[in-house]
Amino acid sequence: MKEGVMKIVFLLAACVSILAVALICIFLFANGVPAIHKIGITEFLFGQTWKPSNNIYGIFSMIIGSIYVTAGAVIIGVPMGILCAIFLARFCPEKLYKIVKPAVSLLAGIPSIVYGFFGLVVIVPIMQDLTGTNGKGILTASILLGIMILPTVIGVSESAIRAVPNSYYEGSLALGATHERSVFFAVLPAAKQGILAGVILGVGRAIGETMAVIMVAGNNAVMPKSIFSGVRTLTANIVMEMGYATDLHREALLGTGVVLFVFILIINLSFSALKRRNH
Repeated sequence: MKEGVMKIVFLLAACVSILAVALICIFLFANGVPAIHKIGITEFLFGQTWKPSNNIYGIFSMIIGSIYVTAGAVIIGVPMGILCAIFLARFCPEKLYKIVKPAVSLLAGIPSIVYGFFGLVVIVPIMQDLTGTNGKGILTASILLGIMILPTVIGVSESAIRAVPNSYYEGSLALGATHERSVFFAVLPAAKQGILAGVILGVGRAIGETMAVIMVAGNNAVMPKSIFSGVRTLTANIVMEMGYATDLHREALLGTGVVLFVFILIINLSFSALKRRNH
């Protein structure tokens, strides 16, 4: 009887999760797609001018800005996170592990707005001195997001590395490989599926981040000319203008949410296809 009851509870929990996702999709598409149709899908997706006061809604610059910032965060954060996970799982002394691991876990609990203040007070002035610009732009946002995705990438990747059977490592040593070669050429390839899952979660965090990006990205709704140019991401655009938007303006912001949703869906499907191919 207890097993039967728990099966029902688990089924209901799964159904609630599916229902929540379905309701979000219905709300977004029911309110956003008509706005995209009114504006024109070509003008909306590929227009480079966003002026709600003139009924001009083009989000291409924000799409490019989101891609640049996310790609920069992945380039900075993913290699650092994977190497840190390898160190924690296979190289870190036990005494040092007791210090580093809680510190990494603490990074995950810091609110986004605190990261934003850190970027505004520390990273932006450094970029001002190094580049001679106002310090707010793609590179600054990428560095901050790269730091923010570290706990996710490190945590999932370390768990994946530790889950590899120790026989892989021991077999490599028995064949004459060194400790380093055994880790990088025997253990790491066996953990690539779990590491890829950590990368996917990190990319999702980078794409969906809003408050921290608003504070350091510059929020210029124009096409970026360099990695030091200010940009506005899709999420930042929604948060900054939804509070006072009405009529078509509000619908256009919901349409931006639809584009962001589809954007994240395409990335997840691409990673899933890559995962199946590698498997």
